[in-house]
Amino acid sequence: MQLNRFPIRRVTAHPAHPLDPGTWPATLPPVTQLLNGGMDLGAATVLVGENGSGKSTLVEAIALAFGLSPEGGSTGARHSTRPSESDLAEHIQLVRNPGGTKRGYFLRAETMHGFFTYLEQNPGMSSIDRQFHSMSHGESFLELTVDRFRGPGLWVLDEPESALSFGGCLALLAILKELLADGKSQVLLSTHSPLLAALPGAAILEIGPWGFRERHWDELDLTVNWRSFMNEPDRYLRHL
Repeated sequence: MQLNRFPIRRVTAHPAHPLDPGTWPATLPPVTQLLNGGMDLGAATVLVGENGSGKSTLVEAIALAFGLSPEGGSTGARHSTRPSESDLAEHIQLVRNPGGTKRGYFLRAETMHGFFTYLEQNPGMSSIDRQFHSMSHGESFLELTVDRFRGPGLWVLDEPESALSFGGCLALLAILKELLADGKSQVLLSTHSPLLAALPGAAILEIGPWGFRERHWDELDLTVNWRSFMNEPDRYLRHL
C-alpha cells in the first residue's frame, strides 16, 4: 500500500488543551464539528462559504498549528502588526503523515501589504523581496507564490482571489496543480471564487450553519449562484 507523502492527514481537538464549547470560536458550527469529530485533509482541500462562516478561522488555525506565521510567511517568519487571530491553534493537533515535509508557506490577501514591507525590511536570499511594493497587488501575489512555493510543502492560501483577476486565478491554479503533481505537497485553500474552487483533484468542503460537508463543485451554492447570475444578471440587479 502506498503511503501518503503530503504533510497532514487529519486535524483533531487537542486532548490536553480542550476549548470551552461556549466560547468563540468553538461556537462556530464548523469549528464545533472539527473539535467533536475531526477533519480529514487530502492532498488538496478547498474551503468555501459565506463571509463569517468560519473558513478563514479554520485555515488560519491549521496554518498556525503547523508553525506558520499568522500574517503570512513560512515557519521562520516573525511578522506581526496587530494580532487578530483566534486561539484555536492552541486547541487542535495535526496528525501528520510519516515522512511528510515540515516546510510550508501561508499567504492571505488581507495582510499582504504589511507582509511585503516585512520582506523588504528583512530580505532573504531572493532579490525579489525588495520589489513587491513596485508591482500591482495581483502581480506581487503571483510572483511571491512562484518564488516561495517550491518543492514539497504545505501551501496555505486564504482568499487569494482578492488580489487576482480571472487570468491571475488561472495562473495560480496552474502553479498549485504543478506543486501537487509529485504527491509530496499539500494545498489548503479558502476561497469565494468558483474558479479557484475547481482546483483539480481537490476535496471541497462547503462551510455554513451545518458545519462543513464535502460537496462536488457543481453542487456548491457558490457555483450555482454564480452560474445563475451570469446567465441572468438582470434578475438579480433589479432587486437591489
